[in-house]
Amino acid sequence: MPTLQEIAAYAEESAQKQGIHKYDVYGSSVDETSVQVDQGEPKQVKASQRSSVIVRVWNEQGLVGVTTTTDVDPSGIELALQTAADASAFGAKDNLPDFSPEATAPMTPVDYDKVPAADIQDLIQALVGAEKALLDAHPAIASVPYNGIAQREVDRFYLNSEGALRQEGRSYASVYLYSKTEQENRKPRSAGAVRIQRGLPKLDVDACIHEAAEKTISHLDYQKIESGKYPVVFSAEAFLSLLDAFSNLYNAQSILDNRSLSTAESLGSQVAVPLLTVYDDALHAENVSPEAFDGEGTPTRRLPIISEGVLSNFMHSAGTAKRMGAQPTGHASIGAKVSVGANFYHVMAAQPSGQSLSLDTAENVVFIDDVQALHAGVNALQGSFSLPFDGWLVNKGEKVSIESATVAGDFRELLQSIVHVEAEPEITPGGVCPRIWVESLSITGEA
Repeated sequence: MPTLQEIAAYAEESAQKQGIHKYDVYGSSVDETSVQVDQGEPKQVKASQRSSVIVRVWNEQGLVGVTTTTDVDPSGIELALQTAADASAFGAKDNLPDFSPEATAPMTPVDYDKVPAADIQDLIQALVGAEKALLDAHPAIASVPYNGIAQREVDRFYLNSEGALRQEGRSYASVYLYSKTEQENRKPRSAGAVRIQRGLPKLDVDACIHEAAEKTISHLDYQKIESGKYPVVFSAEAFLSLLDAFSNLYNAQSILDNRSLSTAESLGSQVAVPLLTVYDDALHAENVSPEAFDGEGTPTRRLPIISEGVLSNFMHSAGTAKRMGAQPTGHASIGAKVSVGANFYHVMAAQPSGQSLSLDTAENVVFIDDVQALHAGVNALQGSFSLPFDGWLVNKGEKVSIESATVAGDFRELLQSIVHVEAEPEITPGGVCPRIWVESLSITGEA
């Protein structure tokens, strides 16, 4: 792939030839190697190189044309600029996008060294060993139907006709293990675990094996649960899944599209109990895949979303920020339309709850480890959810797996019903979050 300076140089030269005065280019490339195994043998081995470049051109009337290409040599960029310029005649005339005013602002330095890619045989060997260890963990574990180790090297860049030049690269590796049990006269039970690190040498495969085995074994002795209202404790992964499912609460694009639980006047309102503080922080130390800038070249930053229960900021692109009289926050992705999305959550206790709640002493508490079917069980515009989950009924530290059940409620009421935010954070691929205790939610067990 050509250097950023080379791409910028022939983009500028081509634009001058075509009489194009305003344009920007965002590109990314991903080199990925992944493996899956089945009963000790490689099931699937893949290597891929994916590139995507998005070119936007503004015409004399300020309308924007957008095109994509995978070709970043001089002829590819020239053709993309020409195609985008032609398309600009048909560009939308309302809420025209513009360059981010922060596309040339200084960025926070990110200390990030790429880890050399491991040999494919090392990936296979590591995953075969992980599968065997998980199968050996308990006689009831019959298979590990979903598994994989992957390593990725990602490069991104952004440039525009006003002199913005951004570039960064990173690498990371991931492993996931999802086991399944078989016991006579018993339903199959499943559980899984994921780990991500900045390279295969740092990837804690043993911890992934241990977590997957422990969860799977804990689900073997399952029981039905009576329907009713229960105190509920969400794991980090479960709470972050819900938080992201209702991200329209603080997504400026959703608000402007009238597809949000908030309005432009919601800033400063109390949306949660004072115990809760939520940040979005792409540069968090535990984020193994940080991004220093977004798709518009805006530097990313630590953005307070909910501060002591108060909705304190919306996530913005350059366009939404302009329309709402704010500043871009580094959450834009460009394409045919600019979209806004979260980077990496950081949830914490804003203040002590005054309660010494613990799963070791609590009685009749439902501990939800993972929520499922978010695509079907969440009504993001109404705030309601009804979701199957994996979890346990906990009594004084004794966990009994719940056979089959759903949890239902209203997300806004859930935020107002939080009674405890634990101090110890859990690290997940989507963010950092402790366990969250909610006063009560409706649990419907299997009849």
